[in-house]
Amino acid sequence: MKKLIILPFLALIISAFTADDQVQYQNVDYDSFGRGEKLEFKINFGIFPIGEAEMIIDDKFYKINHRKCYKVDIFGRTSGMVDWVAKVNDHWGAYVDSAALLPHISYRNIREGNYRKDEVVRFDHRVKLIEAKVVDKENGGFKEPKIFVATDSSVRDMMAGALYLRTIDFSKMKKGDRFTISGFFEDAFYDLEMIYRGKEKIKTKAGKFHAIRIAPVVPDNELFDGEDSVLAWVTDDKNKIPLKVQAKMFIGNVSVELSDFSNVKHPVTSKIK
Repeated sequence: MKKLIILPFLALIISAFTADDQVQYQNVDYDSFGRGEKLEFKINFGIFPIGEAEMIIDDKFYKINHRKCYKVDIFGRTSGMVDWVAKVNDHWGAYVDSAALLPHISYRNIREGNYRKDEVVRFDHRVKLIEAKVVDKENGGFKEPKIFVATDSSVRDMMAGALYLRTIDFSKMKKGDRFTISGFFEDAFYDLEMIYRGKEKIKTKAGKFHAIRIAPVVPDNELFDGEDSVLAWVTDDKNKIPLKVQAKMFIGNVSVELSDFSNVKHPVTSKIK
């Protein structure tokens, strides 16, 4: 008899959690990328090559928090003579919800000269909590985690934000239109405002493309130089492949430029022969 009474309550609790998931995880309509995609980039300081990077979406899905996720990794490293001066070998990654394009877990393994940082961040979008843990350099274990409360259940890390940017429908925008991506990085929340700057042709190491130009709004600071100090371009086709990011800084220009790509979702119709 007790079991008969308890079972309906259990069903009610389970259904409540399921309903909550449906509210918190709002699906994003997209068809611009998929599993197995690999993008390669060259990093330059002015005219000098200083490094390379690659972004890989794993060819299989992973289950995190009972949700189907992409595993996305970015590997960045210095090359050539720069290695002798300030060697960099960084690894950034995240498990990103395949339906809502929200991060469940993100991680960083930073190796820059003598600087080291290993971090794991967990996102619970249902209760708007973020837990960040950093490895203690002394004993190799995790330090006491830091807990952050998000005001927005759709907050994204840098990986999920980069994927979400590729879902934006620019065909409905006019030059100067703005949109915002909510994010979290290290210990701070931000609302990154982006300006649509129209279309143009752009040449990269992977070829010449019809491209969409975007300008993140960068607050006044001592590092970046004036309006449109950071610009980004993506292919003007169904893939919206990141082509180039250029930062105009007081010490010089730094750019990250597409050099090769494979396993993209659709034919790259934006490439100019």
